[in-house]
Amino acid sequence: MQSFRTEIENQVVAKDILELERKIHEFHGGKLDEEKFRSLRLARGVYGQRQEGVQMIRIKLPYGKVTSTQLLRICDVSDEYSTGRLHITTRQDIQIHYVDLNRTPELWSQLEKDDITLREACGNTVRNITASETAGVDVDEPFDVSPYAHALFQYFLRNPVSQEMGRKFKVSFSASDADTGLSYMHDLGFIAKIQNDEIGFKVMLGGGLGSQPRHADELYSFLPADQIIPLMETVVRVFDRYGERKSRAKARMKFLLKDLGLDGFKELLAAEKTAVPFDSFPIDADAYPKIKVSTLVVPNVEIADAKEFEQWKSTNVVKQKQLGFVAIGIKVLLGDFYTDKARLLADLVQKYAAGEIRLSLRQNILIPFVKEENIEFFYTELKKLGFSDVGYNKALDITACPGTDTCNLGIASSTGIAEELERVIKTEYPDYINNEDVVIKISGCMNACGQHNMANIGFQGMSVRTKDKLVAPALQVLLGGSTDGNGQGRFADKVVKVPSKRGPEALRLILNDFDVNGGDLSFPDYYAEKGQMYFYDFLTPLSSVDDLTAEDFIDWGNSERYEKAIGVGECAGVVIDLIATLLFESEEKIQNAKDMFDAEKWSASIYHAYSSMVNSAKAMLTSENTKVNTHVSIIKDFDEKFVADGRIAVAGGFENMVLQMNKNEPTKAFAEAYLKDAKIFLETVAKFRQQELAEV
Repeated sequence: MQSFRTEIENQVVAKDILELERKIHEFHGGKLDEEKFRSLRLARGVYGQRQEGVQMIRIKLPYGKVTSTQLLRICDVSDEYSTGRLHITTRQDIQIHYVDLNRTPELWSQLEKDDITLREACGNTVRNITASETAGVDVDEPFDVSPYAHALFQYFLRNPVSQEMGRKFKVSFSASDADTGLSYMHDLGFIAKIQNDEIGFKVMLGGGLGSQPRHADELYSFLPADQIIPLMETVVRVFDRYGERKSRAKARMKFLLKDLGLDGFKELLAAEKTAVPFDSFPIDADAYPKIKVSTLVVPNVEIADAKEFEQWKSTNVVKQKQLGFVAIGIKVLLGDFYTDKARLLADLVQKYAAGEIRLSLRQNILIPFVKEENIEFFYTELKKLGFSDVGYNKALDITACPGTDTCNLGIASSTGIAEELERVIKTEYPDYINNEDVVIKISGCMNACGQHNMANIGFQGMSVRTKDKLVAPALQVLLGGSTDGNGQGRFADKVVKVPSKRGPEALRLILNDFDVNGGDLSFPDYYAEKGQMYFYDFLTPLSSVDDLTAEDFIDWGNSERYEKAIGVGECAGVVIDLIATLLFESEEKIQNAKDMFDAEKWSASIYHAYSSMVNSAKAMLTSENTKVNTHVSIIKDFDEKFVADGRIAVAGGFENMVLQMNKNEPTKAFAEAYLKDAKIFLETVAKFRQQELAEV
């Protein structure tokens, strides 16, 4: 079936999908290097799985908003191309697993029929732009951030400035000072503010999690809304040019900011402003689609268990700023739900709410615009679907990444231990079902997709080795992280490493002590008061590996003996390209620049031409085994190794020619001249390379 060749109306999208199909054929035919193909498919949401021969597909859903129509489309795709399971991520995406690579173009085309994209859901790109799931209904928000998050998503999708960065780039929007969008752990975080009756944002820069978490710096206490897109383009341009590209461990924005310092980074931002096509980019919030609430009258219902209903209502119903409406939270265990129930949910919200749901950063679902008088009806309907578990966004609601279930990087099970910890809380600590003060998060490795190192109580998948060199699954216990609001947060401390099967006992000891000694303090403040060593002392006995049993060598959710097996990480991996492939890419970038010029998109044309020149220089430096860590180093090293001694002639020097880009405004005349320079440079480099090979 090749219907996608003709059925996609948007020609840009159709070209994108056909390009993926073509590259798949080139890869299978041995014409495309595996590493380069990986880079291409990742930027199109196609991610290698732990299991051979199948792919994980990540569906990009800006700020977690999904209409009923879109959810039904996703269900159709999952049933046709996958297993019927949908997984909500901590970036408000949906993932489906076990997809045949050859069917991914067709899958993508089916999604695009309802305006759903895979583009830039993975890879070294601007990832899904996230936001508070309560945006638009939050009782404390100064305004709805949704139109602004959507504008950023649209502006940077397929934008040439953010297609091939050294690593991923993450952006969030928080509806209020509560900072539920977690601005302090993002490359760019925006917190809604109003100053002197003007809409704008507090801006946080350079945060991140992973093995070396970094708290973001405050870049602006207030930035008018029309400045957020020019600012982000400037930041991305600087990151693209100066960011690390060789060493994966150092290739995030947080490391660049750490090296340069905030003042140094601001200097680069100022130098780059000339190249940005807009000094101001107003966002028309009034043009954002208006909510249409259903007027259908719900059937009468009777509540069988009033006590059960009241408990659910106390934990899962969220007050809205709109009078007479509430939002209903659905606690989704491990973020996994299935198409049969999802279809019925889509039908429910279409008929009796506003025809949309929100996916949350904690892997849950929020249904906005439910009439207060319809709460009982929604409860009964959700109960039929198995969606009425209590504890939405409470201690019982544990976040966990897929871990060793499907991820190449998983070290120990995160989903298995999460299920067990939820069971422990539900059966042994029922008071915590209503407790929103204790946040528990689990990641299967140090990369923190489960956000474990900003949790009150976090667990990170690891392994432990006995004296006999036997390997067992383990958990690093982290304590004391928190989101404090208005761009402030605390990262958790690593306290002790315990065998995985002792994770529940570690949780028991922590909660027991909190109950006895916590008093009126919040968990983060209780931890801060007691200090790291206090917890180390009473948890350390659990860390011993001298008395492990056979059970300790079987991970949660598994029946076979544990084997540490870590594959190659793809989602943010750095790609090492062959010389021939690089030069071929330069030709493609020249064509992209010409296409953008013909479309009168001068800034986009200029950036494609810039990428071509840097790419060509990178090819030549690679041929001589020279490090190609950053664009800046590539530019300088090319002058030193090829231009200075006359091997390749570039009038005025390569650096001077390339960096015209940030010294000239993006006009038609400059775009035309710059593209001509890029063409001539590629021809010169290609000729030099041919002569070089002929002499070998």
